[in-house]
Amino acid sequence: QVDLVESGGKLVQAGGSLRLSCAASGGTVSTHTIGWFRQAPGKEREFVAATRQSASNLYTDSVKGRFTISRDIAKSTVFLQMDNLNPEDTAVYYCAATRVVRSSWRDAGKYNYWGQGTQVTVSS
Repeated sequence: QVDLVESGGKLVQAGGSLRLSCAASGGTVSTHTIGWFRQAPGKEREFVAATRQSASNLYTDSVKGRFTISRDIAKSTVFLQMDNLNPEDTAVYYCAATRVVRSSWRDAGKYNYWGQGTQVTVSS
């Protein structure tokens, strides 16, 4: 069983920054790909970024250059640094874990474990 707990979401003004955290149980950050997804009201859950030890990080195009995913193995935590936020980034952000190959990282259906989500609201 893998437990994931997100934190760090809050209300922020456009142009601001936030850092989300995903605390994972045991050695999950070392053995699994950890992905961030987001879901805005009335929209499908979408891939944001993913990271895995000994692999290149992956980002969706809309966040490239603004978001950075990183991991701290010792703390068993994955971070999502979000800069230059805009109202279109408003969503519930989820972290998830999987062991599938990189070509499937964007597919939410391939992730076996999910956190409860954290709300990010960006005001204009």
